[in-house]
Amino acid sequence: MSDFYTMGIETSCDDSCVAILKNDRELLVNLISSQIDIHTLFGGVVPEIASRKHLEAINPLIDKALNETNLSYDDIDLISVTKGPGLMGSLLVGISAAKALSLATNTPMIGANHMRGHICANYLVNKDLKPPFVSLVVSGGHTYLVKVKGYTDYEIVGKTRDDAAGESFDKVARKMGLGYPGGPKIDKIAKKGNKEAVVFPRVMLEKDSYDFSFSGLKTAVINYMHQLEQKDEELNKADIAASFEEAVVDVLVEKSMRLIGETGYNKLAVSGGVAANSRLKERLEVACKEKDIKFYYPSLELCTDNAAMIAMTGYLDYKSGQRSNKFMKVYPNLEL
Repeated sequence: MSDFYTMGIETSCDDSCVAILKNDRELLVNLISSQIDIHTLFGGVVPEIASRKHLEAINPLIDKALNETNLSYDDIDLISVTKGPGLMGSLLVGISAAKALSLATNTPMIGANHMRGHICANYLVNKDLKPPFVSLVVSGGHTYLVKVKGYTDYEIVGKTRDDAAGESFDKVARKMGLGYPGGPKIDKIAKKGNKEAVVFPRVMLEKDSYDFSFSGLKTAVINYMHQLEQKDEELNKADIAASFEEAVVDVLVEKSMRLIGETGYNKLAVSGGVAANSRLKERLEVACKEKDIKFYYPSLELCTDNAAMIAMTGYLDYKSGQRSNKFMKVYPNLEL
């Protein structure tokens, strides 16, 4: 049986990404062209700049991916591209590139869900991971708790009602003057702080709810800093960061472990940009060990946006019988 090659294309936000997957879980190349240095100047992603930079980067990345794997366009069996969620202009660049390739080479194309991609990133690192399991997806714009019942069968149990975990990290970091992106910077400075220095709220919402709300926590942290500034008191940024981070982690861990108990599943997988947070991984690892639950998380490179997860998602969708056509649209507000 001949090998099956999937090319993944990801341009949902500010990273231009191309990857090539061989068969089921063998990642051959995963290329990322980052725009962080550009957007740091503005304190966040500027959509118009992001889409223009994607235009410059995507074709050279595709060529580089083929060169590094010694493959040709004819060797590619499937093109998987992010169709949403994400920034409209950024998504259009990736999907236009995929459509052009598909039409020119007569290669099947499939639109992949970016958030499902984060879940699928775990398959590339953890070869033994199989459904069913509980997945905690924590990224810049979304926080989800999901029952993964099959490779293409997802049930959303909880989701963000306002600010996602990653979004609150960015906003608190900006207020602290730490810069963009906020998540890694808070993670780093929090290691030097006292997580019990300030008691910030843990918003659990209604009894038994699995939804998330971090807007109130973000506001509480910003108000706390305002009060100290008005009194001319010094801000201990490390203590504030550690206390804020612990409040976020407490909520994520509590709800994740509660759902694990309710489902009876013995596996938990965390993914998304915030999955790179060292305190979150540490706490989830301890909680899972106590309950004899297998804990999975992707490599650092696969936590953030990447095309490897899009290739994996598209491959699974395609093998399950799903198809897309040349009229496929982008869906900026696509749900998981």
